[in-house]
Amino acid sequence: MRKIICCILLIIMSWSMSGCGGGTSAPSKKLTVVAAYGNKEKIFTAFTQATGITVDFLDMSSGEVLARTQAEKGKPLADVWFGGGLDSFLAAKSNGVLAQYRSKEQAAIPAEFRDPDGYWYGVSLVMVGIMANKDVLKQNKLTAPATWAELTEPRYAGEVLFPNPNISGTSYAFVSGMLQTKGAAAGWSYLEALAKNVPYFSKRGGEPPQKVAAGEAALGVVPMSGEFFALKQKAPIEVYFPADGIPWVPAGLAIFKNAKNEANAQIFVDWALSAAGQQVICDADPRVMTRTDMPVPASLPAFSKAMLMKIDLATFGSDRQSILAEWDRRMVKK
Repeated sequence: MRKIICCILLIIMSWSMSGCGGGTSAPSKKLTVVAAYGNKEKIFTAFTQATGITVDFLDMSSGEVLARTQAEKGKPLADVWFGGGLDSFLAAKSNGVLAQYRSKEQAAIPAEFRDPDGYWYGVSLVMVGIMANKDVLKQNKLTAPATWAELTEPRYAGEVLFPNPNISGTSYAFVSGMLQTKGAAAGWSYLEALAKNVPYFSKRGGEPPQKVAAGEAALGVVPMSGEFFALKQKAPIEVYFPADGIPWVPAGLAIFKNAKNEANAQIFVDWALSAAGQQVICDADPRVMTRTDMPVPASLPAFSKAMLMKIDLATFGSDRQSILAEWDRRMVKK
């Protein structure tokens, strides 16, 4: 009888330990994200409130993410990749470092804004525009350029900030857009003329708007993001779309292959593509969203969708390596 009682006690203790973490643990309520998106803290806070999943994030441009994943030989940097230029997402898919996921919200996203195989989705459109510091222009007796063509004029020498397209997805979108719209010969001639007005190529897409707002330059080629529109509250700047077309690219969203918290990553993708999630993201950082039922934010500078340049995303991705190699060859002095 004594042995029987001891066995029963051992079984009870085993069950107790299992319930306290000695057995199968409860699903994790955490998510790690590498992000290049404006006001991301507000977005992640809203996601946590909606799902109970807490987010740890690292701010990193798309080119940096791609370089890091290549250096780590495909080891995931996080669970989710949120925001940044699509060129790096396309390269990452080719490199086999993204996980395939068919979101339950994919039907609401037009086919041109998502990967046909489910490896990435477009959350919003990253459109490229100009930021001008009105005080610096006035000091230098300059007026703001109305078009991209005017931005190459010698009067703007040393006054244009432009990020390195090897690192900045926004900058690569601009370069690819100009080459696709103008053709290779005219496109490279334009870019070389523009480079003459650029004192150096910044290492992040967010650097030109910050420095233009601080009065360190008159003009910047910038992503048209609510994060930077808000700088008008603090600095004498104007942010606008040039009249001769808008370079653009979807801001990407993907799950890393072998993500530690894959189930939570899928929940985030579904939320970010849902009507509720898209509204939260748009409120935090006003942009044109990819869902067909989302209106254009009233806070965006005046533009029409007809102004968007005709961009072939397949060429945008497949030509990335050769375009950047040619960029480095032509812009080596920078």
